[in-house]
Amino acid sequence: MSTTGQVTPGSTCAVFGLGGVGLSVVMGCKAAGATRIIGVDVNKEKFKKAQELGATECLNPQDLKKPIQEVLFDMTDAGIDFCFEAIGNLDVLAAALASCNESYGVCVVVGLLPASVQLKISGQLFFSGRSLKGSVFGGWKSRQHIPKLVADYMAKKLNLDPLITHTLNLDKINEAVELMKTGKCIRCILLL
Repeated sequence: MSTTGQVTPGSTCAVFGLGGVGLSVVMGCKAAGATRIIGVDVNKEKFKKAQELGATECLNPQDLKKPIQEVLFDMTDAGIDFCFEAIGNLDVLAAALASCNESYGVCVVVGLLPASVQLKISGQLFFSGRSLKGSVFGGWKSRQHIPKLVADYMAKKLNLDPLITHTLNLDKINEAVELMKTGKCIRCILLL
C-alpha cells in the first residue's frame, strides 16, 4: 500500500472493505500520516477493530439514505484524497472511484476482481484529474521486500499481531475457513 497509494501526511483516506486486507490498508494509511481514515463495510462488527487500528470513523453503506459516494463527498466537502477498494467488487470499485476528489483523488484497487469482470466507467470521472490504480502486494516486490518486511516484523517495527484473531490446530482448517467466510475472523494461524 505504501508504495502504490503514496498516501501523504494530512490526507483523507477511505477504505472500502475492512477484512484483513482492508485493515492492513487502514494501518498503512495511519503510518503514512493520513489524518482522516474512513472505513466502509456492511459488517458493523468490523468497526471496532478498524478504529483500534487507525480508522477515525466507519460507515455502513446499508444504513445510509444516499449512495456512499455522495455521503463521503458531503463529509469532506470535496471528495476523498485516497480511496482503496479492498473487496474485489465492481460496484464497490465504482463507488470508491466516484468518492475520490474530482481534481486529484486516487483510487487504488486492492481487492481481486473476477477475471471475467469488464470495467464500464464514465469518462467524466477522469475528466478533471481522478486516477485509478491497481495494486498487488501493496506494490512491494516479493523477492526484494519480503526479507525486509519479516525483519521489520521481528524488530517490532511492523505490528501484524492485531490482525491475528484466531489460532487453531491444522485439523481445524475447515473451522478456520468458515470463520473467515463469515467475517468472524480477520486472520487465523494454523498450527501443525
